[in-house]
Amino acid sequence: MRTTLTLDDDVWALLERVRVEQGTTRKALVNEALRRGLDRLASPPPKQEPYRTQPVALGRCLLGSLDDVWEALAVAEGEHHR
Repeated sequence: MRTTLTLDDDVWALLERVRVEQGTTRKALVNEALRRGLDRLASPPPKQEPYRTQPVALGRCLLGSLDDVWEALAVAEGEHHR
């Protein structure tokens, strides 16, 4: 099948670099890239384990209550925190 593709400049540059490195034709390289990419897109994504963070004890809060942000800023940075 024959078709026309419009490639972005960065894709064209990468295509040419790989073509020269492998010593192959653009047609063969585009077909191989499409095969690999479409196979990857058609297959289900790999199962990933949920990311877990380890808790760290930071000690008690030195500011008292953090419910009032302006009060916490005044304690941390002084009354002229603006």
